[in-house]
Amino acid sequence: MTWILQSPHSGDNTQLRAIGGALGWPVESKRLVYRGHEGLLRLFSLPTLSGVDLAASSPLEPPWPDLVICSGRGAEAVSFWLRRQNPRLRIVFVGTPWSEPSRFDLVLTTPQYRLPQAPNVLHNLLPVHDVTPQLLTAEAARWEARVGHLPRPFTAVLVGGSSGPYRFTPGAAQRLGREASALATAEGGSLLVTTSARTGSAASDALAAAITAPSLVHRWQPDVPDNPFHAMMGLASRIIVTADSISMMAEAVSTQKPVLLFDIEEGPYAMRADLDAPRIGWRGRNLDATVFRLLINHAPPRFSRDLRVVHRQLAAAGLVQWLGDPPPPAAPQPVADGLPRAVARIRALFGL
Repeated sequence: MTWILQSPHSGDNTQLRAIGGALGWPVESKRLVYRGHEGLLRLFSLPTLSGVDLAASSPLEPPWPDLVICSGRGAEAVSFWLRRQNPRLRIVFVGTPWSEPSRFDLVLTTPQYRLPQAPNVLHNLLPVHDVTPQLLTAEAARWEARVGHLPRPFTAVLVGGSSGPYRFTPGAAQRLGREASALATAEGGSLLVTTSARTGSAASDALAAAITAPSLVHRWQPDVPDNPFHAMMGLASRIIVTADSISMMAEAVSTQKPVLLFDIEEGPYAMRADLDAPRIGWRGRNLDATVFRLLINHAPPRFSRDLRVVHRQLAAAGLVQWLGDPPPPAAPQPVADGLPRAVARIRALFGL
Protein backbone atom coordinates (compact mmCIF):
# COMPACT_ATOMS: atom_id res chain seq x y z
CA MET A 1 0.00 0.00 0.00
CA THR A 2 1.14 3.53 -0.86
CA TRP A 3 0.20 6.58 1.17
CA ILE A 4 0.41 10.10 -0.23
CA LEU A 5 0.82 12.69 2.52
CA GLN A 6 -0.75 15.80 1.03
CA SER A 7 1.03 19.13 1.10
CA PRO A 8 -0.57 22.52 1.85
CA HIS A 9 0.61 23.59 -1.62
CA SER A 10 -1.34 22.66 -4.75
CA GLY A 11 1.80 22.44 -6.91
CA ASP A 12 3.26 19.84 -4.56
CA ASN A 13 0.05 17.82 -4.62
CA THR A 14 0.02 17.81 -8.42
CA GLN A 15 3.39 16.07 -8.32
CA LEU A 16 2.33 13.59 -5.64
CA ARG A 17 -0.81 12.61 -7.57
CA ALA A 18 1.15 12.22 -10.81
CA ILE A 19 3.70 9.91 -9.19
CA GLY A 20 1.07 7.88 -7.34
CA GLY A 21 -0.99 7.46 -10.51
CA ALA A 22 2.00 6.51 -12.66
CA LEU A 23 3.11 3.81 -10.22
CA GLY A 24 -0.17 1.97 -10.72
CA TRP A 25 -0.17 0.67 -7.14
CA PRO A 26 -3.01 0.95 -4.58
CA VAL A 27 -2.86 4.49 -3.19
CA GLU A 28 -4.48 6.28 -0.27
CA SER A 29 -4.23 10.07 -0.05
CA LYS A 30 -3.92 11.46 3.47
CA ARG A 31 -4.90 15.05 4.17
CA LEU A 32 -2.91 16.54 7.04
CA VAL A 33 -3.97 19.55 9.09
CA TYR A 34 -1.15 21.02 11.13
CA ARG A 35 -1.14 22.71 14.53
CA GLY A 36 0.40 26.13 15.02
CA HIS A 37 3.61 24.82 16.59
CA GLU A 38 4.40 22.47 13.69
CA GLY A 39 6.94 24.97 12.31
CA LEU A 40 9.02 24.61 15.47
CA LEU A 41 8.91 20.82 15.44
CA ARG A 42 10.30 20.59 11.91
CA LEU A 43 13.52 22.22 13.11
CA PHE A 44 14.28 19.07 15.13
CA SER A 45 13.18 16.50 12.51
CA LEU A 46 11.57 14.33 15.17
CA PRO A 47 9.37 11.29 14.41
CA THR A 48 6.16 12.67 15.91
CA LEU A 49 2.50 13.41 15.22
CA SER A 50 2.33 16.18 17.80
CA GLY A 51 2.30 18.83 15.08
CA VAL A 52 -0.76 17.29 13.42
CA ASP A 53 -4.38 18.00 14.31
CA LEU A 54 -5.41 14.35 14.24
CA ALA A 55 -9.11 15.07 14.64
CA ALA A 56 -9.14 17.23 11.49
CA SER A 57 -6.77 15.06 9.44
CA SER A 58 -7.21 11.80 7.58
CA PRO A 59 -6.83 8.77 9.87
CA LEU A 60 -3.29 7.49 10.34
CA GLU A 61 -3.82 3.92 11.48
CA PRO A 62 -3.05 0.32 10.43
CA PRO A 63 -2.59 -1.29 8.05
CA TRP A 64 0.61 0.70 7.67
CA PRO A 65 1.89 1.59 4.20
CA ASP A 66 4.92 0.11 2.47
CA LEU A 67 5.62 3.39 0.67
CA VAL A 68 5.04 7.02 1.62
CA ILE A 69 5.28 9.78 -0.99
CA CYS A 70 5.24 13.23 0.57
CA SER A 71 6.08 16.88 0.08
CA GLY A 72 5.90 19.91 2.31
CA ARG A 73 8.15 19.99 5.32
CA GLY A 74 5.39 19.30 7.83
CA ALA A 75 5.12 15.80 6.38
CA GLU A 76 8.68 14.90 7.37
CA ALA A 77 7.90 14.24 11.04
CA VAL A 78 4.83 12.23 10.05
CA SER A 79 6.78 10.06 7.63
CA PHE A 80 9.48 9.40 10.23
CA TRP A 81 6.77 8.45 12.75
CA LEU A 82 5.27 6.05 10.22
CA ARG A 83 8.66 4.42 9.76
CA ARG A 84 8.65 3.63 13.47
CA GLN A 85 5.38 1.77 12.95
CA ASN A 86 6.77 -0.07 9.91
CA PRO A 87 10.60 -0.22 9.89
CA ARG A 88 10.54 -1.46 6.27
CA LEU A 89 8.73 1.66 5.08
CA ARG A 90 10.22 3.45 2.07
CA ILE A 91 9.93 7.25 2.16
CA VAL A 92 10.05 9.34 -1.03
CA PHE A 93 10.21 13.10 -0.58
CA VAL A 94 9.42 15.53 -3.40
CA GLY A 95 11.15 18.92 -3.33
CA THR A 96 13.66 19.75 -0.61
CA PRO A 97 13.41 18.56 3.00
CA TRP A 98 14.60 20.37 6.10
CA SER A 99 16.04 17.11 7.38
CA GLU A 100 19.22 15.69 5.89
CA PRO A 101 18.35 14.11 2.52
CA SER A 102 20.09 10.93 3.68
CA ARG A 103 17.15 10.22 6.00
CA PHE A 104 14.94 9.50 2.99
CA ASP A 105 15.05 6.53 0.66
CA LEU A 106 14.65 8.86 -2.32
CA VAL A 107 14.44 12.62 -2.80
CA LEU A 108 13.01 13.89 -6.10
CA THR A 109 14.24 17.44 -6.60
CA THR A 110 14.66 20.25 -9.12
CA PRO A 111 17.40 22.88 -9.61
CA GLN A 112 15.94 25.72 -7.51
CA TYR A 113 16.60 23.67 -4.35
CA ARG A 114 20.33 23.25 -5.11
CA LEU A 115 20.61 19.87 -3.40
CA PRO A 116 23.92 18.02 -3.75
CA GLN A 117 24.43 14.99 -5.94
CA ALA A 118 23.82 11.81 -3.94
CA PRO A 119 22.80 8.21 -4.67
CA ASN A 120 19.34 8.77 -3.16
CA VAL A 121 18.71 12.17 -4.83
CA LEU A 122 17.16 12.29 -8.31
CA HIS A 123 17.60 15.63 -10.07
CA ASN A 124 15.03 16.61 -12.74
CA LEU A 125 15.02 19.88 -14.69
CA LEU A 126 11.34 20.47 -13.90
CA PRO A 127 8.74 19.09 -11.49
CA VAL A 128 6.72 16.09 -12.59
CA HIS A 129 3.06 16.63 -13.44
CA ASP A 130 0.00 14.93 -14.86
CA VAL A 131 -0.39 16.99 -18.06
CA THR A 132 -0.67 14.83 -21.19
CA PRO A 133 -1.69 15.65 -24.78
CA GLN A 134 -4.80 13.52 -24.26
CA LEU A 135 -5.82 15.50 -21.19
CA LEU A 136 -5.30 18.85 -22.92
CA THR A 137 -7.27 17.75 -25.98
CA ALA A 138 -10.17 16.46 -23.90
CA GLU A 139 -10.36 19.57 -21.72
CA ALA A 140 -10.06 21.90 -24.73
CA ALA A 141 -12.99 20.13 -26.39
CA ARG A 142 -15.05 20.38 -23.20
CA TRP A 143 -14.53 24.14 -22.95
CA GLU A 144 -14.60 24.96 -26.67
CA ALA A 145 -18.20 26.17 -26.70
CA ARG A 146 -17.63 28.47 -23.73
CA VAL A 147 -14.93 30.44 -25.56
CA GLY A 148 -16.43 30.26 -29.04
CA HIS A 149 -17.45 33.93 -28.91
CA LEU A 150 -13.86 35.09 -28.36
CA PRO A 151 -11.54 35.93 -31.29
CA ARG A 152 -8.56 33.68 -31.88
CA PRO A 153 -5.68 33.13 -31.41
CA PHE A 154 -5.83 32.52 -27.68
CA THR A 155 -3.09 33.41 -25.24
CA ALA A 156 -3.34 31.56 -21.93
CA VAL A 157 -2.27 33.47 -18.81
CA LEU A 158 -1.43 31.28 -15.80
CA VAL A 159 -1.16 33.39 -12.66
CA GLY A 160 0.62 32.41 -9.48
CA GLY A 161 1.43 34.75 -6.60
CA SER A 162 4.01 35.84 -4.07
CA SER A 163 6.83 33.36 -3.58
CA GLY A 164 9.86 33.60 -1.32
CA PRO A 165 11.79 36.78 -2.13
CA TYR A 166 9.26 37.99 -4.70
CA ARG A 167 5.92 39.73 -4.06
CA PHE A 168 2.99 39.65 -6.49
CA THR A 169 1.34 42.97 -5.66
CA PRO A 170 -1.81 44.48 -7.15
CA GLY A 171 0.52 46.78 -9.09
CA ALA A 172 2.27 43.76 -10.62
CA ALA A 173 -1.11 42.23 -11.46
CA GLN A 174 -2.13 45.43 -13.26
CA ARG A 175 1.10 45.37 -15.24
CA LEU A 176 0.46 41.75 -16.23
CA GLY A 177 -3.06 42.62 -17.36
CA ARG A 178 -1.81 45.52 -19.48
CA GLU A 179 1.08 43.65 -21.09
CA ALA A 180 -0.92 40.51 -21.83
CA SER A 181 -3.76 42.60 -23.27
CA ALA A 182 -1.37 44.49 -25.53
CA LEU A 183 0.06 41.23 -26.83
CA ALA A 184 -3.36 39.72 -27.58
CA THR A 185 -4.78 42.94 -29.06
CA ALA A 186 -1.83 43.35 -31.43
CA GLU A 187 -2.81 40.13 -33.21
CA GLY A 188 -6.58 40.46 -32.82
CA GLY A 189 -6.83 37.61 -30.33
CA SER A 190 -8.04 36.95 -26.80
CA LEU A 191 -6.79 36.06 -23.34
CA LEU A 192 -7.69 32.95 -21.35
CA VAL A 193 -6.74 33.82 -17.78
CA THR A 194 -6.76 31.73 -14.62
CA THR A 195 -5.57 32.67 -11.16
CA SER A 196 -4.44 30.18 -8.51
CA ALA A 197 -4.47 29.57 -4.77
CA ARG A 198 -1.60 32.04 -4.17
CA THR A 199 -2.89 34.93 -6.28
CA GLY A 200 -5.04 36.59 -3.61
CA SER A 201 -8.20 38.63 -4.01
CA ALA A 202 -6.54 42.07 -4.27
CA ALA A 203 -4.20 40.97 -7.05
CA SER A 204 -7.02 39.09 -8.80
CA ASP A 205 -9.20 42.21 -8.73
CA ALA A 206 -6.37 44.37 -10.08
CA LEU A 207 -5.59 41.91 -12.85
CA ALA A 208 -9.20 41.65 -14.02
CA ALA A 209 -9.60 45.44 -14.00
CA ALA A 210 -6.46 45.95 -16.11
CA ILE A 211 -7.39 43.49 -18.88
CA THR A 212 -8.65 45.31 -21.97
CA ALA A 213 -8.45 42.51 -24.56
CA PRO A 214 -11.37 40.12 -25.13
CA SER A 215 -11.00 37.53 -22.41
CA LEU A 216 -12.26 34.73 -20.23
CA VAL A 217 -11.06 35.23 -16.66
CA HIS A 218 -11.38 32.36 -14.20
CA ARG A 219 -10.84 33.21 -10.54
CA TRP A 220 -9.54 30.24 -8.59
CA GLN A 221 -11.68 28.99 -5.72
CA PRO A 222 -11.01 26.02 -3.46
CA ASP A 223 -12.81 22.76 -4.18
CA VAL A 224 -14.34 23.96 -7.46
CA PRO A 225 -14.13 20.94 -9.80
CA ASP A 226 -14.76 22.74 -13.10
CA ASN A 227 -11.36 24.43 -13.43
CA PRO A 228 -10.37 25.47 -16.99
CA PHE A 229 -6.61 25.37 -16.29
CA HIS A 230 -5.89 22.45 -18.62
CA ALA A 231 -8.44 23.59 -21.19
CA MET A 232 -6.75 26.98 -21.44
CA MET A 233 -3.38 25.40 -22.14
CA GLY A 234 -4.97 23.11 -24.70
CA LEU A 235 -6.78 25.93 -26.51
CA ALA A 236 -3.97 28.49 -26.45
CA SER A 237 -1.40 29.08 -29.16
CA ARG A 238 1.04 30.42 -26.53
CA ILE A 239 1.18 30.59 -22.75
CA ILE A 240 2.18 33.36 -20.34
CA VAL A 241 3.23 32.09 -16.90
CA THR A 242 4.13 34.20 -13.88
CA ALA A 243 7.72 33.21 -13.16
CA ASP A 244 7.11 32.48 -9.48
CA SER A 245 5.57 29.06 -10.23
CA ILE A 246 7.97 26.34 -11.33
CA SER A 247 5.10 23.82 -11.42
CA MET A 248 3.08 25.89 -13.88
CA MET A 249 6.20 26.47 -15.97
CA ALA A 250 6.71 22.71 -16.17
CA GLU A 251 3.13 22.14 -17.27
CA ALA A 252 3.29 24.94 -19.82
CA VAL A 253 6.61 23.77 -21.29
CA SER A 254 5.22 20.25 -21.67
CA THR A 255 2.69 21.55 -24.24
CA GLN A 256 5.60 22.43 -26.59
CA LYS A 257 3.95 25.80 -27.25
CA PRO A 258 5.76 29.15 -26.87
CA VAL A 259 6.05 29.99 -23.16
CA LEU A 260 6.54 33.56 -21.96
CA LEU A 261 7.65 34.25 -18.38
CA PHE A 262 6.24 37.28 -16.59
CA ASP A 263 8.52 38.88 -14.00
CA ILE A 264 6.26 39.63 -11.00
CA GLU A 265 8.74 42.17 -9.63
CA GLU A 266 10.36 45.33 -11.00
CA GLY A 267 13.50 47.41 -10.55
CA PRO A 268 15.97 46.21 -7.91
CA TYR A 269 13.50 43.55 -6.72
CA ALA A 270 13.00 42.01 -10.16
CA MET A 271 13.57 38.34 -10.81
CA ARG A 272 15.92 39.30 -13.64
CA ALA A 273 17.78 41.99 -11.70
CA ASP A 274 20.33 39.48 -10.35
CA LEU A 275 19.78 36.70 -12.89
CA ASP A 276 23.46 36.34 -13.80
CA ALA A 277 24.87 37.28 -10.39
CA PRO A 278 26.18 34.60 -8.02
CA ARG A 279 24.04 36.08 -5.25
CA ILE A 280 20.59 37.60 -5.18
CA GLY A 281 20.25 41.19 -3.95
CA TRP A 282 19.79 41.12 -0.19
CA ARG A 283 17.00 43.73 0.11
CA GLY A 284 13.43 42.62 -0.56
CA ARG A 285 10.19 44.51 -0.88
CA ASN A 286 9.25 43.67 2.72
CA LEU A 287 10.77 41.95 5.76
CA ASP A 288 9.71 38.45 4.75
CA ALA A 289 11.20 38.85 1.27
CA THR A 290 14.43 40.24 2.75
CA VAL A 291 14.78 37.31 5.15
CA PHE A 292 14.26 34.87 2.30
CA ARG A 293 16.95 36.59 0.22
CA LEU A 294 19.37 36.35 3.13
CA LEU A 295 18.60 32.63 3.44
CA ILE A 296 19.33 32.11 -0.27
CA ASN A 297 22.70 33.82 0.10
CA HIS A 298 23.86 32.54 3.48
CA ALA A 299 21.91 29.49 4.70
CA PRO A 300 22.43 25.87 3.63
CA PRO A 301 20.70 25.46 0.25
CA ARG A 302 18.01 23.10 1.52
CA PHE A 303 16.54 25.86 3.71
CA SER A 304 15.49 27.98 0.73
CA ARG A 305 15.00 27.92 -3.03
CA ASP A 306 16.46 30.07 -5.79
CA LEU A 307 14.05 30.29 -8.72
CA ARG A 308 16.65 32.09 -10.81
CA VAL A 309 18.46 28.79 -11.36
CA VAL A 310 15.45 27.34 -13.18
CA HIS A 311 14.82 30.56 -15.12
CA ARG A 312 18.40 30.48 -16.41
CA GLN A 313 18.30 26.82 -17.42
CA LEU A 314 14.94 27.04 -19.19
CA ALA A 315 15.94 30.16 -21.10
CA ALA A 316 19.31 28.68 -22.08
CA ALA A 317 17.51 25.61 -23.44
CA GLY A 318 15.21 27.83 -25.51
CA LEU A 319 12.16 26.52 -23.65
CA VAL A 320 10.98 29.91 -22.40
CA GLN A 321 11.53 33.62 -22.99
CA TRP A 322 10.69 36.61 -20.87
CA LEU A 323 7.54 38.49 -21.83
CA GLY A 324 8.61 41.40 -24.03
CA ASP A 325 11.93 39.85 -25.10
CA PRO A 326 12.61 38.65 -28.68
CA PRO A 327 12.11 34.96 -29.40
CA PRO A 328 15.06 32.65 -28.66
CA PRO A 329 17.43 32.25 -31.62
CA ALA A 330 17.46 28.44 -31.52
CA ALA A 331 14.75 25.81 -31.45
CA PRO A 332 13.89 24.51 -27.97
CA GLN A 333 15.86 21.54 -26.72
CA PRO A 334 13.78 18.50 -25.76
CA VAL A 335 13.08 18.06 -22.06
CA ALA A 336 13.38 14.61 -20.53
CA ASP A 337 10.13 13.57 -18.87
CA GLY A 338 10.95 13.30 -15.18
CA LEU A 339 7.95 11.13 -14.33
CA PRO A 340 9.22 7.85 -15.86
CA ARG A 341 12.60 8.44 -14.21
CA ALA A 342 10.93 8.97 -10.84
CA VAL A 343 8.73 5.90 -11.20
CA ALA A 344 11.70 3.73 -12.19
CA ARG A 345 13.69 4.85 -9.15
CA ILE A 346 10.77 4.20 -6.80
CA ARG A 347 10.20 0.72 -8.22
CA ALA A 348 13.91 0.02 -7.74
CA LEU A 349 13.50 0.64 -4.00
CA PHE A 350 11.43 -2.55 -3.95
CA GLY A 351 13.71 -4.49 -6.28
CA LEU A 352 11.34 -4.12 -9.24
